[in-house]
Amino acid sequence: MDRQDVIIIGGGVIGCAVARELSAYDLRVLVLERDEDVCSGTSKANSAIVHAGFDAKPGTKKAHFNVEGSRRTRALAEELDFAYRPNGALVLCFSEEEREQIKELYQRGLENGLSEEEMEILTGEEARLLEPAISKETVCALHAKSSAIVCPFELTVALAENAAKNGVQFRFLSEVSGIERLPDGRFTVTCADGARFESRFIVNAAGVNADTIHNLVSKELLSITPRKGDYLLMDKEVGSTVSRTIFQLPGKLGKGVLVTPTVHGNLLAGPTATDQDDRQNTATTAAELADVQTRGRLSVPDLPLKQVITSFSGIRAHEKNGDFVIGECADAKGFFDAAGIESPGLSAAPAIGQYLAKLIGEEAKAAKKTDFDGSRKGIPHVALLSDAERAALIAENPDYAQIVCRCENVTEGEIREAIRRNPGARSMDGIKRRVRAGMGRCQAGFCTPRVMEILSEELGIPMEEVCKNRPGSELLVHEERQEEGGR
Repeated sequence: MDRQDVIIIGGGVIGCAVARELSAYDLRVLVLERDEDVCSGTSKANSAIVHAGFDAKPGTKKAHFNVEGSRRTRALAEELDFAYRPNGALVLCFSEEEREQIKELYQRGLENGLSEEEMEILTGEEARLLEPAISKETVCALHAKSSAIVCPFELTVALAENAAKNGVQFRFLSEVSGIERLPDGRFTVTCADGARFESRFIVNAAGVNADTIHNLVSKELLSITPRKGDYLLMDKEVGSTVSRTIFQLPGKLGKGVLVTPTVHGNLLAGPTATDQDDRQNTATTAAELADVQTRGRLSVPDLPLKQVITSFSGIRAHEKNGDFVIGECADAKGFFDAAGIESPGLSAAPAIGQYLAKLIGEEAKAAKKTDFDGSRKGIPHVALLSDAERAALIAENPDYAQIVCRCENVTEGEIREAIRRNPGARSMDGIKRRVRAGMGRCQAGFCTPRVMEILSEELGIPMEEVCKNRPGSELLVHEERQEEGGR
């Protein structure tokens, strides 16, 4: 049986943040992920906002980890070389009756630890001077200056790569099916494929399935409701419609439909909020996408919907008590939860990772590594390089001169490096999230065949085995036809 010190269940942004922080300790750490890659669940489909911290109720774990995580993300972007843009945010108020709610958000922000320099309340005219595209019905707005945007794929992959660099192991297509407490206090973890592991500590970062994992070991049951949200992504041609993230006043189901630029230059609108029983259904619906359009236009009346290039949906893990569940389980010593991580989970991830790693490190009496390397260099994006930088890179590796994805100007060199890294891409989606091949206007209409060929070559598998994501999503089907006469 494979023996570990810590097993992390879930390879999303939370699991990878914990893994990265634990990799600084002299511990054997293994991440078990049910899909074929990191960032395959909630982390792959969200608003990509680093929230300032004015929304969460003061005194909650959401409030604490949001503010701490937001402040940590800026420094982390430098350490791990992922895209980060401090663009600020506006929360719009459309009536005098709602003005008090804006004031309440401002006070909430102060109670949560934001400074007066980080927030201000603007008149409608002042808000429109900053963002001319917003509604003329705007009466006032909260300006959160410390709000930012990131690429959730890049953040999660960067955390995973740095963790792996420092010794963390990743095992994919490993869905946990059972956990047993041993007499000596250790745990045995069994996966659906029959693999078994033994560990002193477990971190439950299983996203929408975190309640299922928690309830395997604890009598204090958790209950998570999958909350689906649909989004619309618009072309880079209209990415400058707004420069800040534009929110509406939040409701009981979340922060509502926002309109925001992305770090890669697109424009994003969403999400809706629909509670459902199905934990895997991420199909968009016409009704929900129409709702995004209608509510998005409340904030930005001329929202350029003719420039939509794709729609997608993500699922958030809403725990019935409404707050993050973080820390050691009261009736299962050594089992640590990071459950119910809905918005602002992406913002909070770096702080949650630090917190849980510190708890486990202290309980394990583990020493810090003397050779820990907290830096990571991202894959060079040729389209963003200067002429001199591009020429030097191509001289070193000619693959960087071969454009594969015309929409995003992604080269063969970038794709091959995405596969060769640890943990590397093993699917079309894995390539897409790391280097953006297929993210552009044609949505992989042009580059798919060549990306498949490169995956086939690098992984040493036939084209028929190349998948969009996990096994079962193969893009090609091989049929053997029997010839006439039975030959």
